[in-house]
Amino acid sequence: MSNIFSRLIEKSRKRSPWVYRINAGSCNGCDIEVAPCFSPRYDGEQIGALLQGSPKHADILLISGPITLRTKDMVKDVYDQIPSPKAVIALGSCPATGNLFHDSPTIVGSAEAVIPVDLYVPGCPPRPQAILEAIQTAASLLEKGETRSQKEVTNG
Repeated sequence: MSNIFSRLIEKSRKRSPWVYRINAGSCNGCDIEVAPCFSPRYDGEQIGALLQGSPKHADILLISGPITLRTKDMVKDVYDQIPSPKAVIALGSCPATGNLFHDSPTIVGSAEAVIPVDLYVPGCPPRPQAILEAIQTAASLLEKGETRSQKEVTNG
């Protein structure tokens, strides 16, 4: 019975990825591009994606903005609240490199310095189509068990 239940959960993860989004200090450009992903024009719900109000109900974490000294603990806490298996998508240039803020003394660096990142969506800001494609890719990584958080758990 539990085998059937676990297979159902695995299929559900691919077909309905639940997403939680955090802004680690961005200019809000990425957040403006995430909003249309779940509007009728781009219809993120068509692929089963659903924005969640709590990280405890999410499968995928979308992070935007450069990781600052002030937000690094918050980012780590939110990441820890998402149940495993989980995937992380870094939106835009800021969580990847710090973008134009990279020389600032208050910038930690990339999101990779704080949490494991599975996918990077390029752009400043990235387009809604690219964000939805990354969500679909993250969902398939979750189904296959290939996210960085899953590999860290199995590798010890």
